[in-house]
Amino acid sequence: MKSGDYCRLLLLAAIWGGSFLFMRVAAPAFGAINTAFLRVLFGFVGLVVILAVLRTPRDYQHKFGRSLLLGVINSGLPFLMYCLAARWLPAGYSAILNATTPLMGVVLGGLFFNETVTLKKALGVLTGLFGITLLTTTGSAESVPQLLAGVIACLVATGCYAVAGFLTRRWISERGGLDPKLVATGSQLGATLFLLPFFLYTSATEAPVTWAQPLVWLCVLAVGFICTAWAYILYFRLIADIGPLRSMTVTFLIPPFGILWGYLLLNETLSEGFFAGGILICVAVWLVLSPGKSVAGKTKTPAPGTR
Repeated sequence: MKSGDYCRLLLLAAIWGGSFLFMRVAAPAFGAINTAFLRVLFGFVGLVVILAVLRTPRDYQHKFGRSLLLGVINSGLPFLMYCLAARWLPAGYSAILNATTPLMGVVLGGLFFNETVTLKKALGVLTGLFGITLLTTTGSAESVPQLLAGVIACLVATGCYAVAGFLTRRWISERGGLDPKLVATGSQLGATLFLLPFFLYTSATEAPVTWAQPLVWLCVLAVGFICTAWAYILYFRLIADIGPLRSMTVTFLIPPFGILWGYLLLNETLSEGFFAGGILICVAVWLVLSPGKSVAGKTKTPAPGTR
C-alpha cells in the first residue's frame, strides 16, 4: 500500500466516524428508517451534483444494473438491518458487531471468493474485535430473544458489506473498471429505490414526524452529502486500488473517530479502554494489511485488485 492509500483509509474512517455524530441527532428526531432513506437519497443527489460539476461522462459500460444491485447490498440492506437492530440492541452492541466486517470478509472471502486467508489476517480481526470491545461501552439487551435477533440483523449487515466488497471487484474492477464516482452514484440510486417502499410505509402508518427542525436537517444533509456521497467515492476507489479485504479494515478505525467526535462536539466522555482499544485497533489494521503465510500452508493466487 502507498502512503496515499493509508491517508484515504484514515480520511474515510474519520468521515464515517462523523456519521455517528450526525445520526445521533437525526435518528431520534426523524426516525431510523426515515433517516436511513434520507441519507441515501441525499447521497445520490450529492453524487449527481458532483458528476455534473466535474462533467463526468455517464458511460456505465453496461455496468449500471450491477451498480444498482451493489447499492442494495452495500447500503440499502445494511442500513435497514441496523435500523431493525436498533430496536433491540444498545448502540454499543451494534458498534462492536459493525467491526466484524473484516472478519466476515476473511470468512466469506476464503469460502466463496478465492481470497487468501492468512494467520495474520485471522489474528488481526480477532485483535481488532477485542480492541473494539475495550473501546466501546455497552448496555444490556432486554431479553435473550431480542439480543439474538439484533445480533443476527447486525451480522447480516456486515456480511452484506463483505460480499459487496468482493462483488465490486468481480463485477467492476475485473471487468475493465469504472469511474468510482459512477459506481457510487449507481449504488446510492439502488439503495434509494430499495428503501423507498419502507420510507413510504412508515410515513403512512407511524406517527407524524416534525420535519421543521433546521439543525436536524443540517445533520441529515451532512450525513448524505459528506458521509455518503463523498465517502463512497473514496471507498470504491480504495477497493479498486488496494482490494476489498484491505478496504474493509476501515471498520476497525471508525469507532475511535466516532468516539472522538462525540467527545469533542457532544461533550461525551471517553471510556477507560479508549486508548488501549485504539492501540489494539492499530495493531489489528497492521496485521490484516500485512502479508503472511496462509492457513495450513495453503497458498492461493491473490485475486486481481489486491496487493
